[in-house]
Amino acid sequence: MSAAAGFIVAIPARFGSTRLPGKPLRLLGGEPLIAHVARRARAAGARQVIVATDDVRVAEAAAAGGIQACMTRADHASGSDRLAECAAKLGWADDTVVVNLQGDEPFAPAAGVRAVADALIGEDAEMATLAAPIDSAELWFDPNCVKVVRDLRGRALYFSRAPVPWARDALVQDRTVVPRGVEVLRHIGIYAYRAGFLKAFAALAATPLERAEALEQLRALEHGHAIVVRNTPEAFPPGVDTEADLARAERTLAAMGQHA
Repeated sequence: MSAAAGFIVAIPARFGSTRLPGKPLRLLGGEPLIAHVARRARAAGARQVIVATDDVRVAEAAAAGGIQACMTRADHASGSDRLAECAAKLGWADDTVVVNLQGDEPFAPAAGVRAVADALIGEDAEMATLAAPIDSAELWFDPNCVKVVRDLRGRALYFSRAPVPWARDALVQDRTVVPRGVEVLRHIGIYAYRAGFLKAFAALAATPLERAEALEQLRALEHGHAIVVRNTPEAFPPGVDTEADLARAERTLAAMGQHA
């Protein structure tokens, strides 16, 4: 069964980003960043695209682009918590498939958005997410790059900012390359869940590993919930977190225009 005709994409868009204040409204190619993300969601075939925000200026920018906005509290700890409020306010049925697409992903591939929804529908799990192979030791050891380890069924065992899995014998010899024969995966921060679980997840108490690694998905694992992890069908270019990222995104957009 394909999710292509039946899922919602909800985009958490907090105005007060620490590293890039006002991020959803920062201009990329003359348009607010949030407009680019919403366009990617529409291209994926979502039946509805919602921007969940804590700031009326973001809601107004969404409305100007024909995108529905849901006003949420400003004190949410994570995007999933923000979307849970949105799900309750808009009365989504518990079996509604919701894709959480981060508001700083202007180049998220449509195929990837569809893939995470399909992964949830195809598995008996509470959540689904995506990953991509890591082929650079520098990236593997970078704490800003979140890694995921999964079991033989493709379900998450752990997410970490540390270089996992730790290939003991290979790394004794050489830490400049990723060892062969070891699955080393970068977690891509896109999620799918049913609205009922999304609301239940937000009600769960924060957990020790979640706080230690600053990774909200660990809350689900620590409470015993399954997260299916599938390889992304297309690469997810880096998101926009800083001024340098925004400048890079401008160059990427210009290059895409030249090759259109």
